[in-house]
Amino acid sequence: MSTLITVFKKELKDLFRDRRTVIISLCVGTLLGPLLMFGMIKLMVNRVSTQMEKPLAVPVVGAQYAPNLVAWLKGQNIVIKPAPKNVDAAIADQSEDVVLSISPEFGTQWRKSMPAEVELIHDSTRQDSSIPVERIENLLETYGRTVGALRLLARGVSPTAIQAVQIAHRDLATPQSKAGQVLSFLPYLLILSAFLGGAYLIIDVTAGERERQSLEPLLATPAPRTAIMSGKILAACAFGFLGLMLNLTAFKFCFLFSSDLGVKVELLISTIVLLLVVLVPILLIGACLLTLIAASVKSVKEAQSYMSVLMMLPLLPTIILMVNPVKNQLWMFAVPFLSQNQMIMKLVRGETIGNAEWGVYLAAGFGLAALLWAVAASLYHREKLAISA
Repeated sequence: MSTLITVFKKELKDLFRDRRTVIISLCVGTLLGPLLMFGMIKLMVNRVSTQMEKPLAVPVVGAQYAPNLVAWLKGQNIVIKPAPKNVDAAIADQSEDVVLSISPEFGTQWRKSMPAEVELIHDSTRQDSSIPVERIENLLETYGRTVGALRLLARGVSPTAIQAVQIAHRDLATPQSKAGQVLSFLPYLLILSAFLGGAYLIIDVTAGERERQSLEPLLATPAPRTAIMSGKILAACAFGFLGLMLNLTAFKFCFLFSSDLGVKVELLISTIVLLLVVLVPILLIGACLLTLIAASVKSVKEAQSYMSVLMMLPLLPTIILMVNPVKNQLWMFAVPFLSQNQMIMKLVRGETIGNAEWGVYLAAGFGLAALLWAVAASLYHREKLAISA
């Protein structure tokens, strides 16, 4: 234990001597995630509010065939403008988001009380056109329902006669759970910060010292190699934990201004504490895995080459859940990265985590960390570890 504490203090002391690295890791790295999240929310809210509230300019083909419809649209904050000569080209080069095309048969179909044909021309793969298309489509449906109701009244039929079922919604979502939808990318930022929080220190104190030939004298001492390795891992975890605390604090301050963006997010102190508990296993897993990698390579450059792959691991569950959302199941809390993702989203949404879920999560997380520690310890006992050739 004394060896572990001595190595722990020594590594942290050496790290904080390099003030520039500490500042970049703790300050720049800590603020980058919250500022990125805050900027994404602001851009998203500004885009939605701007496109929903400002007058929408819509080119119309065949406006002369439906003058009443065109006049009604003008009263709904829609600016009617002439259609381009080549509609398809205008949509393709993004000069227009959506074009409304009115069929020449519109008048005939209208007088016969048949569904009058209109067409919305747009590119569904362009996200920037989704709001204008949805906006004009909702207006056309409203116009159609209104005219349909008037036709029934003119024939002495109540419009409610065609509505056999009336659907009512009772939304049980809380403001906090709605905010969780906006923060779907938050787990990746937190998991990545925990997983690679001590990466620089771990790589430097093993692969770096081996390259500088300062590891051999340390391993030649009577101190147990597992204690030396554990001291280095503990130092990396302490540095990573400090970064996590600063990261979550920065998120809390950024969320204080979220109400100005139309999204209310509240990160309580109790939630921050639980988030730290959730992230501690992945912090240990990352430190042990990086120690294993650093002990198996010959140089710092080779160790750093693994970083691009390691950065992708926390992203996989986020992408999978965004494309294919699934309900929580107990086995998920035993899967690295996926379990952290699910736990973080539960806490952010204000949901309760059951004792069974906590038990499976902590057992699987610390169990995997212990396994990686054991494999790294076996590498630390190899004689060629101290050789930098």
